[in-house]
Parts: sequence; C-alpha cells; structure tokens
Amino acid sequence: MHMNAKRNSTIVICLMAILVFSPVASFAQATTTFTGEAVALRANALGISLTLSDTGPLAASGGNLNTTVASVNVAGLASADALKSTTSGSGTSSQSQSSVTNLSLLGGLVAAEVVKSNSSATCSNGRASVTGSAELVGLVAAGQSILVSNPNLAISLPGGISLIVNEQTSSPSGNTGSITVNALHVKGPSIDIVVASAQSGITCSSGTV
Repeated sequence: MHMNAKRNSTIVICLMAILVFSPVASFAQATTTFTGEAVALRANALGISLTLSDTGPLAASGGNLNTTVASVNVAGLASADALKSTTSGSGTSSQSQSSVTNLSLLGGLVAAEVVKSNSSATCSNGRASVTGSAELVGLVAAGQSILVSNPNLAISLPGGISLIVNEQTSSPSGNTGSITVNALHVKGPSIDIVVASAQSGITCSSGTV
C-alpha cells in the first residue's frame, strides 16, 4: 500500500510539471519572428569586391540596426555620398530602408542624384503581407534619362551590361513573408552591382488574432 501511494504521488507531480510547462512551450512557438537587412552598395566588378553600409542581419527577435558611410570613390567602379541603411522589427512588422546620393557607376554609365529603397513585412490576423518601393531622382543610364514606374524595369546597356531598376522579389505565403527591393542592379560580364538593397521578412505568431 505504501509503495502504491508513493507511486501515485510521483504521477501527480509529473502531471503538474506538464501542466506548468505546457503553456510556456506553446507561447515560445507562437512568437512572431523577423528578418531584415539593408545594404547601400554591394559590388563585384573589375576584380574588386565591396560591401558598404551593410546593417548585417536582423535578429529573429527584432530590434533596430543602422549604419552610415559618408562617401565612397573607387575609380571606374563606383562613387556615392551619404550611404545609409536601417532595418528594424517589432510588434507585427519589420521594415528596411537604404539610400545613397550622387551615385555614379562604371565611369558614369549609370548615375543618379538619389537612390532609395524601402521594404516592409507585416502580420495581420496571422497572415503575412509584404510591400516594397524604390525612389530614384535624376536616373541616367548610357546618357538617357530613365523614368521609373513599375518594378523590375530592365534596360540593356552597351558592353553586354543590363540594368534592372526597382528590382523586387517577394515570397508571401500564409503566415510567412519576405521581400527584397534592389533600387538598382547592374549585371554584365564579371560585373554585379547592387545599389540600395532592402530586405524585410516576418513569420507571424500562430497566436495572433
């Protein structure tokens, strides 16, 4: 009898432990998580590799990251001023922004007064949605002024080089969403240059109502 009583009390203690810890475990699984990163200039060309004003990846728990670079000038490759990048995540949204001014790429083949990208990912009723945009002022490519409207405008330039303006890739799916906006993306033989890249992502809490 004594043994049975002892065994029963052990079972009761185990059940109590399960009841105490179960809500904590499910709460941890239900937390909204974030991704984000912004980079003002990333270039691989002419045997040179550059990454400037890069926030680095946002922690899954969110927070705020920002970085600035006063100016860059690599002859024949890129020059720009006021390179700024920010990324943040809290509550039910994450957002990223990157910008440069007085941009010149590849000896002036592509130039602009202002280049800026924005992206955001938001939870609503447990579902993720994403938005993004690029703002370009005074954009000139191979001597021609370029007006930007729709995303993913592709322009062919001399020397087998292509320019994609307001390049957007997104993958919203149920409770998870991510978007990357590259304001400018220059590609060609041994050339890959991205200006003002802003990535935002979110995984919505399963407990969000």
